[in-house]
Amino acid sequence: MGQHHIKDIKEEEKQLYEEYKRKLNELRKVQKENEAVGQVFTKGLLPIYVLYILSLGPTNGNDISHKVGDRTHGFWLPSTGGIYPLLKKMEKQGYVQGNWDDSKKKAQKIYSITEEGLQEFTQKKVLLRSKIEEALEVFKIIYKDLYEE
Repeated sequence: MGQHHIKDIKEEEKQLYEEYKRKLNELRKVQKENEAVGQVFTKGLLPIYVLYILSLGPTNGNDISHKVGDRTHGFWLPSTGGIYPLLKKMEKQGYVQGNWDDSKKKAQKIYSITEEGLQEFTQKKVLLRSKIEEALEVFKIIYKDLYEE
């Protein structure tokens, strides 16, 4: 009799633990999704915009930063500290190709977009469109609420 009772308690503990683990995973998922939404702006927009700039023609990392600045009228000037690691990562992924240019006194790497990079760019553009549209709507609403009486 006593043996049987202990087994029931063990079974109950196990079920409670499983339930706890499941709830924890759900919480983590929600947290991840929230972070993902926030990162659409920082992590999501820079890679696609760098691919866009490179789709216009090969250039170096420094120039990419300036081109983003020019195109956004100076509102967004990504640091080269953010662009170079991104270019390195994209090179590993096969989206861009970097070649050293020695014709100038200072050697610099000129990046160009690959066929794979163009495919990635096209897919990302489709995927991000609704996110960017949503973001614009949110900004419009917030702007209206804050500044238009």
